Amino acid sequence: MSSTFGTLFRVTNFGESHGPAIGCVIDGCPPGMALAEADIQVELDRRRPGTSRHVTQRNEPDAVEILSGVFEGRTTGTPIGLLIRNTDQRSKDYGNLLDTFRPGHADYTYWRKYDLRDPRGGGRASARLTAPMVGAGAVARKWLREQCGIGFRGCMTALGAIEIPFEGWEHVPNNPFFAANASDIARLEDAMDALRKAGDSVGARIRVEATNVPPGLGAPLFDKLDAEIAYAMMGINAVKGVEIGAGFGCVAQRGSEHGDELTPEGFRSNNAGGTLGGISSGQDITVNIAIKPTSSIRIPRASIDRNGAPTVVETFGRHDPCVGIRATPIAEAMLALVLMDHVLRHRAQCGDVAVATPAIAAQAPR
Repeated sequence: MSSTFGTLFRVTNFGESHGPAIGCVIDGCPPGMALAEADIQVELDRRRPGTSRHVTQRNEPDAVEILSGVFEGRTTGTPIGLLIRNTDQRSKDYGNLLDTFRPGHADYTYWRKYDLRDPRGGGRASARLTAPMVGAGAVARKWLREQCGIGFRGCMTALGAIEIPFEGWEHVPNNPFFAANASDIARLEDAMDALRKAGDSVGARIRVEATNVPPGLGAPLFDKLDAEIAYAMMGINAVKGVEIGAGFGCVAQRGSEHGDELTPEGFRSNNAGGTLGGISSGQDITVNIAIKPTSSIRIPRASIDRNGAPTVVETFGRHDPCVGIRATPIAEAMLALVLMDHVLRHRAQCGDVAVATPAIAAQAPR
């Protein structure tokens, strides 16, 4: 059912938006790492709903429980079970959707594929199912930080048509938008307040990076690191576009500009986004994702019912006017899962490879 992600570090996701619980099973985590629920909860708290007036007011604590794979505070190398109980479902809000299909949602496609669907909050298609992936990503992030020194960071760079200038990473934790900006927050809040009153929605652009990535992760052809990053990002609900490095901007560049020159002091640029030939170069991995406007809006929309007759759909319930507001921790987690998997794969095949060529800096000093 395509609910498992990864090769050596495998995460199997389970649950529905309005079921009793959601969660995941992590298989392949190396033994011996200190792990407690608090290590995971900090990331879930960054993603959870109800944290500001600009996101869904569904009040879920997203309290994680570790069910297995940890003994006396350390990972055992066996499957780690994570459980997050749903506590604030309002299934009655979806009673009018039993026989109709919401435009932009998976309602119609799930129905055509399975002849059955769970309309409560989108069921399996809900963005609520990103929470277990954030939990698994927290496990991966901790191991990568301790064993490799790899770090992760992200921010929102556009809210709808509003471009958000980058002012500094230190601003990201201090506003509800994960914006690396302090000057334009009031403008973003005004835009969201107006959007909520109008009953409409907008999309967003999110930037995520992995720092201190060692060279050599990835593989030629079909297991390229950037290809698997794009695959992971497109698996996030509402993502409609992925850019690695310069992305679509490379179309207007010349080869003399796009190719990242190497010097003994480091690379002179990072248009490639940290990968060359599908293998990490030692530079920062840089990714931009485009998130579509939320499909659940109050404005009546044309649709059909199960019999194909025309109808009008109004979506009730509690929804994010911009799902991108909570997407930064999700994108960071998916990037961490990809890198965790590739670190283990590289260690398995090339752990004894020694290269005489000296490593160069990720970025040449300016």
